[in-house]
Amino acid sequence: MSASRHPVSLLRLINNLLLVYLLYMLCRVVYVGEFWDLYAEGWERLSMWSLLKGGLRFDTSAILYTNTLYVFLALLPLPRRFTARKAWRNALKTLFVAVNALMLVINLVDTVYSRYTGRRTTWTFFSEFSNEGNLAGIVGVELINHWYLVLVGIAFIAALILLYRHPYRPASSRPLRSWQYVTLSVLCILIYAPLAIIGMRGGASTAIRPITISNANQYVNRPSEAAIVLNTPFSLIRTMGKTTFTDPQYLPDDRLDAVYSPLHLPGIENGMNMELPVPAYGHPSKEGKAGTVNNSRDSRFNVVVIILESFGQEYIGAYNDYPGYTPFLDSLIGHSLTFRHSYANGRKSIDGMPSILSGIPMFVEPFFVTGYSLNNVSGIAGELSRQGYTTAFFHGAENGSMGFQAFARTTGFQHYYGRTEYEADSRFGGDNDFDGTWAIWDEEFMQYYAAVMQELPQPFMTALFTATSHHPFAVPARYADSLRADGHPLHTCIRYTDHALRRFFAAASRMPWYSNTLFVITADHTNINQQHAYSTLLGTFSVPVIFYSPSGQLPTGMSRAVAQQTDIMPTVLGLTGCSRPYVAYGVDLLHTPDSLTWAIHYNNGIYQYVQDSCLLLFDGQHPVGFYNIESDPMLQNNLLTTDDRRIGRYTERTMAIIQSYMQRMVNNRLTP
Repeated sequence: MSASRHPVSLLRLINNLLLVYLLYMLCRVVYVGEFWDLYAEGWERLSMWSLLKGGLRFDTSAILYTNTLYVFLALLPLPRRFTARKAWRNALKTLFVAVNALMLVINLVDTVYSRYTGRRTTWTFFSEFSNEGNLAGIVGVELINHWYLVLVGIAFIAALILLYRHPYRPASSRPLRSWQYVTLSVLCILIYAPLAIIGMRGGASTAIRPITISNANQYVNRPSEAAIVLNTPFSLIRTMGKTTFTDPQYLPDDRLDAVYSPLHLPGIENGMNMELPVPAYGHPSKEGKAGTVNNSRDSRFNVVVIILESFGQEYIGAYNDYPGYTPFLDSLIGHSLTFRHSYANGRKSIDGMPSILSGIPMFVEPFFVTGYSLNNVSGIAGELSRQGYTTAFFHGAENGSMGFQAFARTTGFQHYYGRTEYEADSRFGGDNDFDGTWAIWDEEFMQYYAAVMQELPQPFMTALFTATSHHPFAVPARYADSLRADGHPLHTCIRYTDHALRRFFAAASRMPWYSNTLFVITADHTNINQQHAYSTLLGTFSVPVIFYSPSGQLPTGMSRAVAQQTDIMPTVLGLTGCSRPYVAYGVDLLHTPDSLTWAIHYNNGIYQYVQDSCLLLFDGQHPVGFYNIESDPMLQNNLLTTDDRRIGRYTERTMAIIQSYMQRMVNNRLTP
């Protein structure tokens, strides 16, 4: 007969983990109490339910990361003669208490340190203070000044020790045979593993990336409140090993701003209340007809920004000598201001959001998955909100997907409409319109978008992020044949979203707000590249940047200027007469000479700078390539060894842009 065993008690194991949850929550209470002077003013506007949900989400991730080894060891199917030993049980308890005591102490220490940083501590702390020799003295002083936190820490550690329960069933319980014991233990491990992964990621949906510290913004009203729902162990874990921003110190500070500054001073830069004839600045070329831009402070038109998933220029006939897959967008471009050389500032959706809506490009890492995501930022929505605009962001995916809801809140959007709001609207098909993977189908969600805008107070500024033109490249069954395109399955999705755009504009054109609206259409990034011209270093960033005014207040045609996503914010704010200073890494395309427009992207360690038909490649220390993109579009002839004076000029400008970006990220100066 096989030996009998006494398996782990799941209730006792869960009891220990719940104890940690409770102590994390009490740390949060202590944190809020310590910072009450900062949170009191807006406390009544916070949702306690949102704070609880957010806190539990981030606590779950941190607790599972730090306790998985303990749980795994407790679940191992070890012999009774081993698990009954006092040494083994004490070792398990020591592991549990030591790990969680350290995490609680980190939380409490950060209650003091966050006072100076305005955010939860991230992994950059260790590099920032690696050369400091006086930390021991500083810690000693703070321990004296915050003696009450020391007592709280002692109490929490005592709770871990006294309330801990050994996870094994007592010998008096009914034993199991060996095979039953092993089977049960293995089953528990197999169940725990995926649940732990889900908890660490912050959700099980395929539409949700692993949560980062920026996701905290969706549970609060202001970026400064995000620390309430976060915990410091999570912030450290999520930023551990991440490439961080450091000041390269290429140029002395007095030279830096002379070469480049992202600070826009509208009243000084362009002058106010001026009628600026576009042809004086070279817009557009002979391909289109000129118009006059009203730069008056009284321009109170609505602003609609449409971000099309994966809509590279490669798929749009108007940019190419082949038909493409976008007949409606081609026709709209014929009545719009567009740019022959227009680029994304990154290669992922989480790169596109800050670039388009806040004028912040992607360098090294998407900034809102780093420790700097809680920096103060503004954007089109934030600036126009101050001018009395109603602002709203629309994304048909699960609320919280891709971190868009959190970023929308951070950058100044007052309202968010996602899958949850769509399904709650009885005028539409609800969950029946879900594509089964990512989001509500583009056609239905765009109709919803138009309908909701009809109800918004004017003037309004809204942004829509489409979703269908994305892997797994599915379209509604009713269009599987009629919209089928040759080549990659993505092309069929492009055709479908173009059809959805046609229907959106048809619906919007019947609404009273339409004629008084500026439409901006771009893409988050490119996708599958099959044409050689779009497989180059530049081609993989080529996306449309389109400005359309139904009332004809804008010039039309294909401009010779270089455009990038980060130009959208300055251009829109220039058109709406923004008079406040703001930070954006782009230019007002309507009030900047063609020769002074530029674009920059970061591509696997190389910065790519485009200006005046030239492409400069910079590796962070030296230029490594220089090309004429007009005469050499395939980038075959490196002109770096020539005596072109632009090489030195553009290198210095690239360095200034990078240095400005890094300094402002590190020092939280993304707003004036």
